[in-house]
Amino acid sequence: MSSSYDESAGVDETMDSFWEVGNYKRAVKRIDDGHRLCNDLMGCLQERAKIEKAYSQQLTDWSKRWRQLIEKGPQYGSVERAWLAVMTEAEKVGDLHQEVKNGLLNEDVEKVKNWQKEAFHKQMMGGFKETKEAEEGFKKAQKPWAKKFKEMETAKKTYHMACKEEKLAATREANCKAEASVTPDQQKKLHEKVEKCKQDVQKAKEKYDKSLDELNKCTPQYMEQMEQVFDQCQQHEVKRLNFLKEVLLDIKRHLNLTENQNYATVYRELERTILAANSQEDLKWFSNNHGPGMHMNWPAFEEYNPDATNAVAKREKKKPDGVAPATPSTEHAGQPGDRGSVSSYDKNQAYSTEWSDDEQPNAYSGNETNGGGNSFEDDSGSARGGGSVGGGIGGGGGSGVRVRALYDYDGQEQDELSFKAGDELTKIEEEDDQGWCRGRLDSGRTGLYPANYVEEM
Repeated sequence: MSSSYDESAGVDETMDSFWEVGNYKRAVKRIDDGHRLCNDLMGCLQERAKIEKAYSQQLTDWSKRWRQLIEKGPQYGSVERAWLAVMTEAEKVGDLHQEVKNGLLNEDVEKVKNWQKEAFHKQMMGGFKETKEAEEGFKKAQKPWAKKFKEMETAKKTYHMACKEEKLAATREANCKAEASVTPDQQKKLHEKVEKCKQDVQKAKEKYDKSLDELNKCTPQYMEQMEQVFDQCQQHEVKRLNFLKEVLLDIKRHLNLTENQNYATVYRELERTILAANSQEDLKWFSNNHGPGMHMNWPAFEEYNPDATNAVAKREKKKPDGVAPATPSTEHAGQPGDRGSVSSYDKNQAYSTEWSDDEQPNAYSGNETNGGGNSFEDDSGSARGGGSVGGGIGGGGGSGVRVRALYDYDGQEQDELSFKAGDELTKIEEEDDQGWCRGRLDSGRTGLYPANYVEEM
């Protein structure tokens, strides 16, 4: 069986024809659909813009978090710079995706909105001017032909009914001839009925032929007028289709970062930084700062000097007027260039992620590789001049004294606490001779903090 769909012409022969009465409404509806499709396109672009914004924010958050971990971690030298370059790549790519979002919203959506406003004019009573004009144009063009078509359909129905009556009369007459009980008078009446039906059929046929002929005569004019109105609809639609193609190309231009010179530059700079990593220079730096290349004041004989003092100045107990809080003793900060083994696991505990998916980044703890100790320093006791920390409060158990932070403090070493002004914590050991207290945050983390940064509650 051959298909009723002509693929070469794009015609489905099973559908009701456009030329049939009322079937022009599909062409009219297409105008309303065009307006709705503009709304759909704007909604589509707005959703994509949200995706671009969220991805940009995730890249920025990821880069910020890992930049802090890397900068505080044990990696050093040119390889550290290469690793940090990956964070820079994320920041720049995040900015580019933010530009994509801005382009979609500020240019593409606005362009569609403005075109829609110019192409479709709303009426006070509802609907669009273009839809009403098309509807009225088709009705006017179809009205004369529709009237003739209705007359033809009526004549056709009358003719078919007459043919049916004639056939029934002829059947009755034939049946009566075979029955002996039918009188000649009855046979005569049946014959006359058949003759009359034949005359009615002939009259109905002539009227049917005449109405069909009149319909055929007005068909060319009907087709011409309908095509004129349809062409006007096509002109309106071709503007929409061409505009849609144009705006889709604009969207592609905004989405395709491979055509953005800044995008290519990001990866050229990343590659350049990675290739610049020099293991020999890094090893030399480590040797000079943490190895045999370091300067050493070797022990030598010294005469007694009563004026010399090894006392360590205690910290100020109060914040001077107009001056920022004193920083902890430089003895605690370690040697210049010293990088403690900062555990990314510890950092994860205080980092609140806002990823949109369910997966969380793996926390690789520095404790797994170096036993949790600082590979560049001795224990915390020796870092504070060998003095022991003051006795615990209440035996150093879970009890302690509640204190409130007066100022912000960012821990400089792994065993220090960080807090903001106004935060509350528990002091679990008294101040030592260098001005440090041991405390516990509400999160359970314990560590050292400057005594003059807090006050008892």
